[in-house]
Amino acid sequence: MEKAFEELQIKDDFMFGAVMREPGFCKQFLERVLGVRISRINYPDYQKTIDLKADAKGIRLDIYVWDEEGNIYDIDMQASETKNIPKRTRYYQGMVDLNILKKGEDYKRLKRSFIIFVCTFDVFEEGRHIYTFENRCLQNPGLVLGDDTVKIILNTKGTMDDVTPELKRLLDYIDSSEPEDEYTRELEREVESVKKNDKWRVSYMTLQMRYQEKYDEGLEQGEKVGRQIGREEGIKQSAIRMLSSGKLSNEEVAAYSGLTLEQVLEIKEDITNYE
Repeated sequence: MEKAFEELQIKDDFMFGAVMREPGFCKQFLERVLGVRISRINYPDYQKTIDLKADAKGIRLDIYVWDEEGNIYDIDMQASETKNIPKRTRYYQGMVDLNILKKGEDYKRLKRSFIIFVCTFDVFEEGRHIYTFENRCLQNPGLVLGDDTVKIILNTKGTMDDVTPELKRLLDYIDSSEPEDEYTRELEREVESVKKNDKWRVSYMTLQMRYQEKYDEGLEQGEKVGRQIGREEGIKQSAIRMLSSGKLSNEEVAAYSGLTLEQVLEIKEDITNYE
C-alpha cells in the first residue's frame, strides 16, 4: 500500500525528487558523493515540475542535471529491494546519451556522465557504502576504456569504513537516522516544507492515481486473458470427452465444439500419445 503524503521520507523517490530539485541541495549531494567541488548545476526546463505523462512509466522521478563543465548527472532513489539495478544503470546510460546527442551529431559531443543510484539495500552484499564502476579492460584492469561513463551505486546499509564522514552522515540520514549535521538538518526541514506544499501534494496524489489506473488496467487485462484461457480449456476438455466416447467423427467433434478440424486432430493425437 502506498504511503500517505504526510508519511513520506527523504528515501521515498517522490520526496527525494522534490527535495533535490532545489539546486543547493542537489549540488551539496553531488559534492559529498563525488568528493569534488561543483560551481553550479543546471536543470532542464521540463524538470521544474514532475512530468505527469499519460503512461505512468513515463513519469520522471529521477534527477537529471549538468554542471558548468558539461558533466551530466542522473540520480535515482531506489527504496524497493530489487536485483535489476545493474541493467537499470545501463538503460539510464542509454537514455542520457540519447538526450545529449541530436540525430546526426558527432559522438565526440558526448560529455562525461554519472549515473548515481541511491539504494536503501546492498545490491552486491559486500557491505560497502559506495560501489563505483567504469569500463576497463579485462586483460589489463589498469587500462580504462575512456568512454567517460561512471556508474555509482550507493548503499545506505553499508558497514565498511569506506566513505567520508560527511557522506556517511548523509547515507545514515537517508536510511531513516536523525540528521547529524547542518546539511542533513536542512534536508529534513525541506522534507517538512514539501509536506506543507499543496502543489506537491496534488502532484503526489496525481502520481498515485496514475499508478492505480495502470494497475487496474493490468488487472482487467489479466482477467480477460484468464477468462479466455478458461474458455479455451473448457472447449478443449469438451472435445476430449467427445473424442473419447468414440461415438462422433472428427468432423462432428469440430462442428459441435467450434474447433477447426486441424485442432481436433491435434487433440486426438495428444490423447493417443498420452494413452
